[in-house]
This record gives sequence, structure tokens and C-alpha cells, in this order.
Amino acid sequence: MNIRRPVVLLYAALPLLSGCLAVAHAAQPRADGAAPVFEQWRETMHRGNDDLLTAGLGIDALRVATAPAFASPARPTAGEARRRAIWSSWRGIADLTPGGGFGVVYGSLQPAPGREFSAYARVPGARHPHRVLVQVPDTFDVSRRCLVVAASSGSRGIYGAIAVAGSWGLAHGCAVAYTDKGAGSDYYDLDARIGVQADGTPAGEGPLAFVPSATAAAHGVAFKHAHSGDNPEADWGRHLLQALQFGLQALDRAYPRSAPFTTATTRTLGVGVSNGGGAVLRAAEIEGAGFDAMVAGEPNVSVAGAPPLYDFVTRSALLMPCALLALDDLPQPPLQSQAAPAGAQRCALLKSGGWVQGDDTAAQAQSARQQLADAGLSDGALRAGAFPTGFDLWRAIAVTYASAYGRYGPGEHPCAYSFSAAAADGSPGLAAAEGRSTWWSEGSGIPPGSGVVLVDDDAAQSAEDPLHGLTCLRALGSADSAEARRVRAGIAEAAVKAPRRGLPIVVIHGIDDGLVPIGMTSDRYVALARSAGAQIAYWRVDNAQHFDSLLGFPDYRKRYVPLLPYMFAALDQVWDHLEDPARALPRDALIHPTPRADAPLLRDTLSIPAPQASPGR
Repeated sequence: MNIRRPVVLLYAALPLLSGCLAVAHAAQPRADGAAPVFEQWRETMHRGNDDLLTAGLGIDALRVATAPAFASPARPTAGEARRRAIWSSWRGIADLTPGGGFGVVYGSLQPAPGREFSAYARVPGARHPHRVLVQVPDTFDVSRRCLVVAASSGSRGIYGAIAVAGSWGLAHGCAVAYTDKGAGSDYYDLDARIGVQADGTPAGEGPLAFVPSATAAAHGVAFKHAHSGDNPEADWGRHLLQALQFGLQALDRAYPRSAPFTTATTRTLGVGVSNGGGAVLRAAEIEGAGFDAMVAGEPNVSVAGAPPLYDFVTRSALLMPCALLALDDLPQPPLQSQAAPAGAQRCALLKSGGWVQGDDTAAQAQSARQQLADAGLSDGALRAGAFPTGFDLWRAIAVTYASAYGRYGPGEHPCAYSFSAAAADGSPGLAAAEGRSTWWSEGSGIPPGSGVVLVDDDAAQSAEDPLHGLTCLRALGSADSAEARRVRAGIAEAAVKAPRRGLPIVVIHGIDDGLVPIGMTSDRYVALARSAGAQIAYWRVDNAQHFDSLLGFPDYRKRYVPLLPYMFAALDQVWDHLEDPARALPRDALIHPTPRADAPLLRDTLSIPAPQASPGR
């Protein structure tokens, strides 16, 4: 009999997840001729003790670890749900610690009063919509029209790019358009039949953001990325394009006397980090999309000749807990006093399964380390991989992406995983209204977290073979079963292609990125783009890993610098070039910054590349 149990994490998981792209060679995609139809339009005002950028919270309230309260915990208002979602999105992406430099050395947290427009959008052939949202600041100047377009990082909700695109765009008087790119935090309670409305509040009926197709036997929690049946990653570029189109329509509504707003009359910049960066590069493929320039940070892309990131993720899920024992001086958290025993146990299991060689833990760890190195992982990236390993993020990512690639619905996962609300003791259970009300605001888009757990529905088999689930996930990327072919077909659908010529692109990546390794992603993408004649600049940043928010931990800020300052600097330089072609676009740079440790961050220590004059000027 199959027994359901929660997957036990080494530590409480944080909502910091990313995904991947795969490889293909096909004709350059083109923008669809017909403008999309947007449904469930909403317009809201945000002024006074509210604003677009921080929902009136400001830096001090964003730093508080306790979420903004709901007056009625089970029934938040739309404004309360929005405020908490913005609070959560900021804390998940940016380093907001005192001395960290945000709002002082780089970025803006100045209040931005204005209006928000939001709706549901649907790419052709999709079963379910993605969310789009546009922020129009009161400082928007119709005579200097600009629109920044962003996709959420990871699988986050609609505000998942606010710390990047919102901070820069609103400060420049631009409208900012967002998409959750078909993922996001519109979780659906299969037992209570309750989902999320357009305004972010829970409901059991009406035009909900996501209602999965599920059998009566399906229980637990469903979410768009895993369970929509749409394989959203295949359409990331189109999601971003539709966000641009929605932005222009929203500006038509905001300023009807100055309409129409078009890409011919409105400057448009695409920007994103992590999965959002991948979406930016996918949109760069589309002929006729109308973007003027793109800036992509730590993008999840794979190119010809390299295995897709699903291969790396499943390999890391198996090997990295053991491999990390071959390195000294790992960053904490996770606490190595807790991680080391679990790593030794993993080494023994890998040895018994024939995955590593060696007669003792040290030799087995070195064998695992060498396999990851042979796959292209540097020691710096492996060291930074201690965080996703310690919090079991590899498994959560692999489970979600396997479901998405295979277009599996709730209760259909080929490796017998599912998701459930968590009871008080952490075991799978029914959701309480108070917990369910927080999902949209605080969910990362890939559980576990925010009261939702990852469940092993075949616990009896896993008790006999603790690696059963991980080896099943690994086999989906390489075996010849019907399930594996189905998953690999989904990976192929998410193919990245070279960008269109003439589109300025800047790619920025941390050399020590342990979640989306630079050598497996950006290095190869830039080479592909250049072979196709693309206009691309590449900033490789030493001492930088994937998650700026981790710099709140003292051990991380002694080792690493934030990546967002380089995103903002690249946006500044691209903007200056578009304003005045005498100013050059960014050029390639290998950047060697100095981590701040316990001192306040200084701009000089970041070694940001200086703007250059255009050749011949």
C-alpha cells in the first residue's frame, strides 16, 4: 500500500527557487499578429500611506521578519494581500540589511505613488492564464514614454520582479509591466475547492486565476507551474511579450488623450533575473516583439552541446550532499554540524547504489565531487550549492519541473510526489482558512514553504530504498520509458534560440552561482548568441552567487557581493545609450569586487564597469 508522507527537509525551506531551459534549433519565432485579449481588468490607486514600490512599507517595515498582518486572518482584503505579497517579494530577492547598500549605494526605495492595472492573459493554446500587472507612476511623462517589462524570478507571483524592475523603472518615471510567466502563487486547495481571485484573495468560485483539471481522487495543493498542463517554460518569451502588450494597453487607459502607446513611440526595456532572465532571453528570440534592449541576470538557459539544467538539478539532488564533504569552509547556513552527518549517510547510500566509488566517506565524497566537476561545476559553485542542498531545493525543483515538462496534472506525478497543506506537526493535512489565506502573498511558486509541504506518496518504497524518489527523477531525464520521453519532450519545447540581430543585450552572471551555474548557462548562451551575430555584452562577476537575500547572513556577506548593483548599472548604461547613441553600450567585463564583510557596502568595492564613449566619438 502506498503511504503518503512529507519529504523531510534538512532545514525549513526558503522560497528561493529557479528553473531551466533546454536546447533546440528551429525557425526564429515571430510576434503574433493579433493583439491578445486581456480579461478581468482591474485598476487600483496607490497614494498616501500606500505606493507602488513598497505598498507604503518603506525600508524599515520591509526589514521586519514578521509579515504585515491581516485584520481578519482568514479573510484578508485585497489591499492586505497585496501589501504582504510585496513585502515577501522584496525580502526574497534583495539584500535589505543595514549596511547592505540598497537604497543608498544602489537601487531606489523612494515612494512611488500611482496606479496599477492588472489582468489575466493567455498565450495561444494555453489552458490557463498568466497574470500581468502594470504600475504607472504619477511621474510618468507622456512626452518621454518608457516601459520596463519584467518576468518574475524563480516561479514567484506577480510582484516577483519588483525589487529589480520596479526599483529601477519607477525611479526613472517609467511604467513597469510584470508577468508571473504562467507560474506564480495562485495555489489551489483541491480538498476545499478554493483558489485565488484576480485581487489575490481566496474564493471557491468565480473567475479564479487557476483551477486545475483534476480527478476526484486528487487531494492536496495544486499550483500553476507544476499542474497547469501548459509547460509554461515553453512560452516564457511570449509571456513577456504579452506583458509588454498589456503595458501599452494600460497606458492607453491611463492616458487616453495621449493614446495610442506603441513600441514605435514608447521606449521598452526587458529585464529579469534567474528564471526572469531566462524569459528575457526567450523574448529576445521573437522577431517583431518591439523591445529596444534587454538586461538578463543569472539567466536559466541551456544551449546546444550542454545537458539541460534538469540534468544538473537531478544530478545535484543525488550527489551534492555527499560531494560537499570534500570541501572545507562551506558557507553557513546550513549549519555544517547538522549537514555533515546527513552528507555521510548520503555517501553510504550512493556507494551501495553504485553511484560513487571509494571505501570510506572521504573517498566517496571526492568521487561525487569529481562527477559534478566533470559535468562543468566549479568548486566555487559547488561551495555555494551548500544552500540549495541544505534546504533540499534540488528535489523540490526537480519534482515541479518534471511535472511541468510532462504536463502532468495533480495526482499524476510519475515519481509519486505531490503537495499538501501542512498540519501543525508538519505532516500532510487539510488547509486551515488562516493558512490558505497567506498562500498567494507568501508562496514562492514552488513549495515547500508557506504552509505547503512536498509529499512522498510512495513512502513504503522509499523506506526500503531511500534514493528511490531521486533516482526516479533522474531517470526521467535519460531513460527510455514513456514517462521519460514525455518529460524530455517538454524539455525540448522549452528550447532557447539565438536572439534576433540588432537587439542590444547585456547578460550578467555571478561566477560562484551554485544554483544556475555560469559555465552551464550564460557562458554557452553568449557564445551561441555571438555565433549568430548578436549585439551582446557579458559581465561575469567574481564573488557573486545566486541569492542576494542570503547576504543577510554574516558568513555570506563575508564571501559574496550582491548582483543587483550590476543589474542597475547595466540598465543605466543601456538607458544612456538609447538616450544618446554617443554613449556606448556596455562592453564585456570580468569583474573582481570585494565583499563587504561587516563594513557598510561602498560602490568603489563593487568595481562596476565604467560607462564608455562610443567608438570614434
